Amino acid sequence: MVKLVKSGHYLIDGKPVPVKEAVGAAPPEAARQGTIAYQILQAHNKSREPGQLRLTFDALISHDITYVGIIQTARASGLTEFPVPYALTCCHNSLCAVGGTINEDDHAFGLSAAKKYGGIFVPPNQAVIHQYARERLAFCGGMILGSDSHTRYGSYGCMGIGEGGGELVKQLLKNTYDLPAPEVVLVYLDGRPRKGVGPMDVALALISATFADGSLKNKILEFTGPGLANMSADYRIGIDVMTTETTCLSSIWETDEIIAGYYKNIGRPECYKKLAPAQGCYYDSLVTIDLSAVECMIALPFHPSSAYPISAVQADPAGVFAQVEETCNRQLDEVKLDLQSCIQGGKVQCEQGVIVGCAGGMYENLMIAAEILKTGEIGNDYFDLSVYPSSAPISLALTKSGAAADLMEAGSLIKPAFCGPCFGAGDTPAHNTLSIRHATRNFPNRDGSKPGDGQMTAIALMDARSIAATAANGGILTAATEVDYAEPDLTYHFDGSIYEKRCYQGFGSPQPDVQLRLGPNIKDWPRFPALKDDLLINLTAVIHDPVTTTDELIPSGETSSYRSNPLKLSEFTLSRRCPDYVAKSKDVLAIAEDLRQGRPSPQVVDILALVGGNIHRTSVGSCIFARKPGDGSAREQAASCQKVLGGLANICYEYATKRYRSNCINWGIVPFTVKPGFDYDEGDWVYVSGLRKAIADGASELPAKVITSDNQVSEITLSCTGLTDNEKQILLEGCLMNYYAAGHKE
Repeated sequence: MVKLVKSGHYLIDGKPVPVKEAVGAAPPEAARQGTIAYQILQAHNKSREPGQLRLTFDALISHDITYVGIIQTARASGLTEFPVPYALTCCHNSLCAVGGTINEDDHAFGLSAAKKYGGIFVPPNQAVIHQYARERLAFCGGMILGSDSHTRYGSYGCMGIGEGGGELVKQLLKNTYDLPAPEVVLVYLDGRPRKGVGPMDVALALISATFADGSLKNKILEFTGPGLANMSADYRIGIDVMTTETTCLSSIWETDEIIAGYYKNIGRPECYKKLAPAQGCYYDSLVTIDLSAVECMIALPFHPSSAYPISAVQADPAGVFAQVEETCNRQLDEVKLDLQSCIQGGKVQCEQGVIVGCAGGMYENLMIAAEILKTGEIGNDYFDLSVYPSSAPISLALTKSGAAADLMEAGSLIKPAFCGPCFGAGDTPAHNTLSIRHATRNFPNRDGSKPGDGQMTAIALMDARSIAATAANGGILTAATEVDYAEPDLTYHFDGSIYEKRCYQGFGSPQPDVQLRLGPNIKDWPRFPALKDDLLINLTAVIHDPVTTTDELIPSGETSSYRSNPLKLSEFTLSRRCPDYVAKSKDVLAIAEDLRQGRPSPQVVDILALVGGNIHRTSVGSCIFARKPGDGSAREQAASCQKVLGGLANICYEYATKRYRSNCINWGIVPFTVKPGFDYDEGDWVYVSGLRKAIADGASELPAKVITSDNQVSEITLSCTGLTDNEKQILLEGCLMNYYAAGHKE
């Protein structure tokens, strides 16, 4: 079904060939330039340094839990106008009923910013962020940077990268996105998907085969092969958007007449051009997918990589669920996952279905779901189904086709374009139930449940086809390959007039005199001091889970409404994983504030005396240790909230994603790594002498001392490698805003 080969391959005559068999091929470094990925990267690269990229993007996009903070940061750094098309969408907080006026205040801010700086504003429920980008911003050979991790438009020939807000700020200030030249992985598609097998099934098979060992981490996936011809544009994007869950950097696909037809349909035929890998180009590794062998899949908690064929779960639900429970409950505290209660009469009973967002709410998914539901009805028991088309044009097309009526007649609810169920702001299921979703993630409590209140739910990812089959069977887990249905006409007649009537198009026409609309919850960032010569950090949280997601670092759901208020939002930091983290961090922050006011804490004085430190040369703050932090969302708040609470460093074995590490750097959090075996406790202190000079000099190994609660001192070695010159200066200044305020330019 999916095979990973970690050795290099050339693409010769359209087929992957191992290096040892590629007689006369060019050296890998030269041949890699022939990949589609490098053709696009080099067209956007300003670097003259081999092996290093400094990229500029053709467009930017953000949603309403990120754009306020980004614009506030850029504004504090000297923003005068948006230099490229920048679309602000209102698809995350558009239905949240939390905090009075604060969500709509953010939307009013967004429109005023689009007017003032020359941007694009997409009002609530018009489109989810990525559907708008697909239909109005993407073009073959282009690059888009988004402040959302699922920024993926590769199947349309446009490379999308999801990053934290700091990287968008750099683009708004006409600076670059800097990274080492990435490896490229060939994803070779063959065969034809079976009827009932959808794009989520293919995506889950890919994620399951590659996530665990990090084979695709920070690399670019390049899709080609004869299987392309057997997939529509909608089918391709349904796979493409989920590549984020492999932890790859980006994706790109070969384009063909199917993609040409897509651009023609959305009224932008000029945006198509043929993209293909050059003869004899080189890939660092290979993934092959036999589409005809892919089965209907289900990803059980707590990650999209925890994927099984639905048939395997049906055959032994108790055995599979016991295995999943054991794995999941090791990372949970008082509340435990109970999947066994979802087995009734030997069958898996689901209580909720949701088809939503940039992965699920596509036209073809919903058309086929409507066709499948013609064979049954949801019924009046516990199971319910909610459907969220990903844009107003898709919703309009479903209405005109009659599919919307079919879905409603079967008992499903059709709701407006909204991302909420993907991150816990709507459709939170009942305690101890199983919700099946064509969405992007199934991390613990990402659905909005609160373990601190004794709540635990289970989210399983499935394709819309199998969700519809399950719905037609009253919530009994059913694969779409088990039901008989007619293939509907999947021709999508795009009508963009809704966008033209409702979306503000201000790029190229900034109005500097427009005043920003600042609601009472929209606050400026606090001021952060520069890094001193030495560093003393308190281990305020020590987490030994295999992976720590951004949803744990700063929970989603109800917290999203406070993303425009750094002080308020920081109160939620690690609240679902380490409930006492905020209080402990504030205690350390108070020590640091007293030190800045000339009132050194006796505890700090004693600790520095033990290690020979100088209190006047030392920055004091908090620190998180986690084995592998940062999987998941691009949200910068996972780092900025630590900073607001006085966080000055993180220590880990490795960072789960580049984007989280970048967020840490942009907020002045030193991204230390350490060799496995870190066995220190919360409350211990770590002292690094000469850190400022070490960062400036590019030192990779930094001797440090740990001071335990009983004043025992031991030595460890921390690492801080791969910093660019700009990143070094950002850390020294204390954060990206300070960097720009100090007059630095890239």
